Amino acid sequence: MAAVLAPAVSRRGSANWQQQAACRGADTRIFYHPDNERGPSRRRRDMQAKQIGRGCAVITECLSRALATREPYGVWGGLSPEERGALLTSQPA
Repeated sequence: MAAVLAPAVSRRGSANWQQQAACRGADTRIFYHPDNERGPSRRRRDMQAKQIGRGCAVITECLSRALATREPYGVWGGLSPEERGALLTSQPA
């Protein structure tokens, strides 16, 4: 089973954007797929995670953090690791 990582804590002054996250308190298994999860099961779980993110007030901060740290696991900022990877490879170095 893949390790479930807690989101990294942001240290932007006294404001912590994660306090405002829609996913705060949600089961982290929604955002991180278990080893060998494929096909419809993975798509359903990813869609559930993305649905939570759609209404999030800090989705931009979350995605920025995931891109900046090249987060390899989980749905962050409404995007899967594969979607974030595609964004990163399409940007000039």
